[in-house]
Amino acid sequence: MGRPLGQHFLFTQTILEKIALAACPRPEPLVVEIGPGPGGLTACLARRAERLVTVELDPELAEGIRGRFGGQGVEVVEGDVLQTDLSQWGEAVVCGNLPYYITSPIIERVLALGQVLKRAVFLVQKEVAERITAQPGSRDYGYLSVAVQARARAEKLLTVKAAAFRPPPKVDSAVIRLTPIEGMDRSEMAGFLRFAGLCFHMKRKTLRNNLAAAYPLEILKDLPEAGLRAEQLTVAQIMDLHQRLKAASEAGA
Repeated sequence: MGRPLGQHFLFTQTILEKIALAACPRPEPLVVEIGPGPGGLTACLARRAERLVTVELDPELAEGIRGRFGGQGVEVVEGDVLQTDLSQWGEAVVCGNLPYYITSPIIERVLALGQVLKRAVFLVQKEVAERITAQPGSRDYGYLSVAVQARARAEKLLTVKAAAFRPPPKVDSAVIRLTPIEGMDRSEMAGFLRFAGLCFHMKRKTLRNNLAAAYPLEILKDLPEAGLRAEQLTVAQIMDLHQRLKAASEAGA
């Protein structure tokens, strides 16, 4: 079977089993798998899910999944995951080996599911996993860290060497687990994410400089954090800063 869309497929059985176990530590009523490819992870998930829905863009791979798992409770949705309503099946665990080039948009789409998402387990590029799970003050901490951690507990579970894939990519990968946490509603989160984007717009600049285009100087100059960089603040501190600036702006309107 070919390698469409630049994907690298994982065939190491022990790692596939670990990913499925992380996604489904106990049997799950519904699992949605993104990008099943030739079906290695699909086989492991099918044993742990009462219902498994796979979303595959490539027609040849989708047909391969239908042929291999027909009659085994595995459903195939042929389409682009970024154009698919992942909430249509109800509360679900989401899992998959994500194509490197659209990892961030897929994670954003999955986290936007909110309460419909039970947990997500993804195989991603190691560098992306380190950015997602990074802590304040570290080199990897940035907008992606905050955007994910504002909505989920992010864990890096294991590193997967390039040699475990066929064909081997040029970089190592890692398995992450995202467990949703209670937080803002969707509209509030959208506003916070825009604010976080401003905070990290120029990572080496201070918050005063990054936020100057959006807030009056008289508000920013009194902030205790004004001379700090966004990478020095925790997710909770950035959320608090957002609420204070929002309140100050509304009071001055």
